[in-house]
Amino acid sequence: MGQALSEASIRQRLVAILAADAAGYSHLMAREELGTIAALDAGRDVFKVEIESHQGRVIDMAGDSVLASFETAIGAVTAALRIQERLNELAAHLPDDHRMRFRIGVHVGDIREKDDGTIYGDGVNIAARLQGLAEPGGLTISGTTQESVRHRLQATFEDLGEQR
Repeated sequence: MGQALSEASIRQRLVAILAADAAGYSHLMAREELGTIAALDAGRDVFKVEIESHQGRVIDMAGDSVLASFETAIGAVTAALRIQERLNELAAHLPDDHRMRFRIGVHVGDIREKDDGTIYGDGVNIAARLQGLAEPGGLTISGTTQESVRHRLQATFEDLGEQR
């Protein structure tokens, strides 16, 4: 049985959440396990460096996914864009069907954070759903995030309309 949680042990705050997942990971593993594991490790290194250099914190890297939080939307979106650039550079020598491509979603929203740094809540769920909407090697951001970064980044985003 677990320990009872109290309001004092879980704090609520507004953050930018980055959720990522490798597209076609199972297919890549079935094709070549060792190469896929090496590519995943290299990808994780890129995520770690870019997240930390843009004032973010890696929350979890379970399986082929990544979850991170940032103090600012600019930091999260800039890190996501840079991650995709660096991953493309790393895999440039590989045929398209051998490249590990990540889908990334970014959302600014409320989270609940436990003392151990684990985060929960709608903000996390929305970021995860957004990454599912992204193309492999792409980035999808929420309207809230778009409002936060508009006119502050050299990036253009296509409006996908309201998603459910």
